[in-house]
Order: sequence, then C-alpha cells, then structure tokens
Amino acid sequence: MHKILVIEDDVNIAKFVKINLDKYYETEIVHEGEKALYLLERERFSVIVLDIMLPDISGFELLKKIRAMKVNTPVIILTAKSQDVDKILGLELGADDYITKPFNPRELVARVRAVIRRVYEFNASSKSINLLEYDEIKLDLIQNKAFVRGKEVFLTPREFQILKMLMTNRKKVVKREELIASIWGDSFIEDTKTLDVHIRRLREKIEVNPDQPKYIHTQWGVGYYFGGN
Repeated sequence: MHKILVIEDDVNIAKFVKINLDKYYETEIVHEGEKALYLLERERFSVIVLDIMLPDISGFELLKKIRAMKVNTPVIILTAKSQDVDKILGLELGADDYITKPFNPRELVARVRAVIRRVYEFNASSKSINLLEYDEIKLDLIQNKAFVRGKEVFLTPREFQILKMLMTNRKKVVKREELIASIWGDSFIEDTKTLDVHIRRLREKIEVNPDQPKYIHTQWGVGYYFGGN
C-alpha cells in the first residue's frame, strides 16, 4: 500500500485530511518540519503533502532540505489561494503540484491518486525500454535517474517525466496540451506558469547555458521539442 506523509500544523485540517486519505492509503501525519525530516531519513513515502505555513520552519525551507537530501518523492504543496508567488516559488524549489486553501478533501485525494498513477503505475508499465540516451543526456528508466555529461543530476518526478516524454519524441514538437495531459492529467490547474516553471528548472539542470538551450527548445505558441534545431 502506498504511504502518504502529510505535514500540516493545523490539527483539525490534518485530521480531516487523514480521514479522507486513509480510505485509500496509509497516512502519516506530522505537525512540525523537523519531525518530517526525521521520518524522511528513516522511511519511504509515495507522496508528501506539505503545508507551507509551519510553526518551526518555513515550508519552503523544508522543501529545500527535502530536495537537498536527494529525496525525490513527489511533493504537493498546500498554499493560500491568492498567493501566486507562493505557488511559483514552491514549483521552483522542487514541488510537483500544488493545491490552494480552502480545498475539498476529495480534490486532494484526486491529486494524490493522479500523482501515484503517473509516477509509479505509469513508470512500472513503461519500462520495456530501459534507457533513453541522446548526446550527453542519459535517462535510466529502471532507477528513474538522469545523467548529464557523465554525472547524475537530481530531477523531481515531474521533471523526469517531462524530460522522458520530450526525449521519447525527439525532434518532434510536443504540444503544451499534450505535455499537460500526459504529466498532470486531471490534476492540472489551468495555470500555464506550472509547465513553464518546470521547463525552466529542467533547462537549468541539463543545459550548459539555459538561455541558449541545446536540448530543450521552444516552438513558440505550440510547445517544446528535444534535440537539434
């Protein structure tokens, strides 16, 4: 059974979330960031649900620490509805998705289910090809690892999926709508910044000069393609 870590300091919200997630998954609730880090050093979780407002540490700082630990577990951040800057910052720091407060718990369950389906179940069914390789970029589809110029580069699950889709369709323009439908599916909120942020982060990780990309190119008004011009 998939195990979900919920980091939420509001006891009532945490209890409500647990009641709904427990119908489908094993759920662990913590109210403080340091406790979450302690658990992540010792246990594996399928998804992390992270409130950015915590009593002992900023959710953003906690997310930085989680990614610095090379924990690539998908992270869904909980953020205030009006704070677009929080959503963008969360994505830039390595979050895979976000949900705004107040939220319907069924929406959160749907988001978690979508992440699990796309990150774990889809990957498990698509590993007849074990390796994708082009020039200095290599994707190990068995271990979900990326290598650039001979060195391993840490990618979040969403970043890995985007790069995999672009490399699989090398030199073919993948429309924005196709990327969104494949990577986010029904969990995607109509906010184009989400995809743009992930593409920018990918370029920063794999390109020598992200402003003049060699690998991930933009077809303006259409989508993105991987490979030569």
